[in-house]
Amino acid sequence: MADQFSNLQQIRKPAIVSTGGIVAAQSRQAAEIGAAVLAAGGDCIDAVIATTFALGVLEPWMSGLGGGGAMVLYRARENKYEVIDYGMCAPGSLRPEDYPLTGAGAASDLFPWPRVKDDRNLHGPGSVAVPGVVAGMEEAHRRHAKLPWQELLAPSIALAREGLAVDWWTTLMIGSVAVDLRRYAASTAAYLIDGLPPQTPWGIKSSVRLSQDRLMATMAQLAAQGPRDFYEGELARSIAADMNDNGGSLTVEDLASFRARLREPLRIPYRGGAVYATPELTAGPTLAHTLRVLQQNLHASGGAPDAEAYAAYALALQSAYAERLRDMGDADGRRALGAEHLAPACTTHFSVVDRDGNMAAVTQTLLSTFGSKFVLPQTGIMMNNGIMWFDPEPGRPNSLAPGKRCLTNYTPVLAQAADGRRLALGASGGRRILPAVAQILSFVMDYGMDLNAAIHQPRIDASEGAIVIGDVRLPDATRATLAQRFDYEEARVQSFPMKFACPSVVLREGVSNSGATEIAQPWGDAVSEA
Repeated sequence: MADQFSNLQQIRKPAIVSTGGIVAAQSRQAAEIGAAVLAAGGDCIDAVIATTFALGVLEPWMSGLGGGGAMVLYRARENKYEVIDYGMCAPGSLRPEDYPLTGAGAASDLFPWPRVKDDRNLHGPGSVAVPGVVAGMEEAHRRHAKLPWQELLAPSIALAREGLAVDWWTTLMIGSVAVDLRRYAASTAAYLIDGLPPQTPWGIKSSVRLSQDRLMATMAQLAAQGPRDFYEGELARSIAADMNDNGGSLTVEDLASFRARLREPLRIPYRGGAVYATPELTAGPTLAHTLRVLQQNLHASGGAPDAEAYAAYALALQSAYAERLRDMGDADGRRALGAEHLAPACTTHFSVVDRDGNMAAVTQTLLSTFGSKFVLPQTGIMMNNGIMWFDPEPGRPNSLAPGKRCLTNYTPVLAQAADGRRLALGASGGRRILPAVAQILSFVMDYGMDLNAAIHQPRIDASEGAIVIGDVRLPDATRATLAQRFDYEEARVQSFPMKFACPSVVLREGVSNSGATEIAQPWGDAVSEA
């Protein structure tokens, strides 16, 4: 691809340090809301819930009420780690025969599944899986929250009342999928103006906002009636009615039966410490493979990885992905490894630490950008396209089937290094998440970096089979080594389209906390309660 960008421009975003709690998120505004909850005496989990709902309003292309996810938690007083899994699943009444193959090849050059008639598995009501975000927040609130449910949703209701502010990032994200948003009347009404993406105003005092009144009313009802209303009450009936009226298979029974699951984290020993990851149908098991190979083959020395270290990263990741691709999906009760599609992903990750040392790594997604592109007409909720996670070809471990759990690439993690420092980490970016998480773990646990160094350290990506992608900021010797040993390409750290994942991370050392977000993410920041 032709490269026309500046060779002299530098991007920096310093980590912050505080004795107070910190929220690191892809939206500064959402992080500020979470930090305010901590300042008001809330627990780490209170900040998680408030930040989750704020993100769903502020960046509806990434996550929201219509999505799913998982979080890894550390509870300091009990010295305990746990996982809350609220990943999506296929509706129980879904019929695989409603997704016939066209025989016209792959869905796109980036998406390996064979093409389905009318792209029913990619967008629209037929692509919608049972959403889990509200159930995940319900379980987290029940287990650990200090503050009332209504109080934690209040900031997101206020945000929705103001409407979605249009800046260049908003315009870019909406414009990237406008052709599919235009397929659905409620989506067009919510995010387009005269059928086109909203334009960022040039005037310094000018502003453009998109109405979110329906979503505001939905959030207000969810606050007043509680999370079960989304699955068993008036909201559930409204969601199911909209889906049925538009040809989807999601029913009130699917919603009523959905629950978040408490799971034991996958504990991965590493360098005298341990990494705690999501198990089963996430990238956690693949991360375990990567770190196992790194522990054998990476011989860290000095304050930063050298050329041989980056080659070790590439080999470990390629080995892990090869195993992942051989055995994927939820078949016969066996929770196997999975390989997500290669299409651009729509995910958000944030990390939280409070002043007591409780920590959370939270990843949530609609899957594609704006998920199914289908907004529910009555509630204003943008729904996921989780059905795209399944292979539409029958007879495979990840083949589409009713009630089946979706396969994911996200991997939020917590880690404790040998020196006692604790880390909460994750990223957005589909298949590129795992390489970013593995390398930042190594930067901290192998090389002793602080977050400011780790977030600015160049990374590679090795999630595309034989191809290794290197950051152009890597030293010449490293670039030469990688080019000699691999099918090597180079990319810049940039806002769009991102060639590397987008991490958000917090670290605790003693009673001091620090936080950082991806330097090229234009909205993201780490925000302290102090």
